[in-house]
Amino acid sequence: MQTPTTLDQLSLNQNAEIVGIDWGAISDAEGRRLRALGIDEGVSLEKLHQGMFGLKDPIALKVGRMMIAVRKAHAQAISVQPVAASIAA
Repeated sequence: MQTPTTLDQLSLNQNAEIVGIDWGAISDAEGRRLRALGIDEGVSLEKLHQGMFGLKDPIALKVGRMMIAVRKAHAQAISVQPVAASIAA
């Protein structure tokens, strides 16, 4: 099993599970939006894309069947545990 990291540091096309969120680093309104999009502890996701150049902002994620974008500042507040991709039978 790999070491937990923050979402912004997760490799592209890597599957992970959210293991913690520093809600204090995110405003209440933004936290409500993230929860409404399915971002919470225990949720599985995949990091698909990130912005180009030095900013690496925004970051595109696959959560369930949805693709959403989060700001790098939010991704830094989300701790994830990388997991191996499951192979469909």
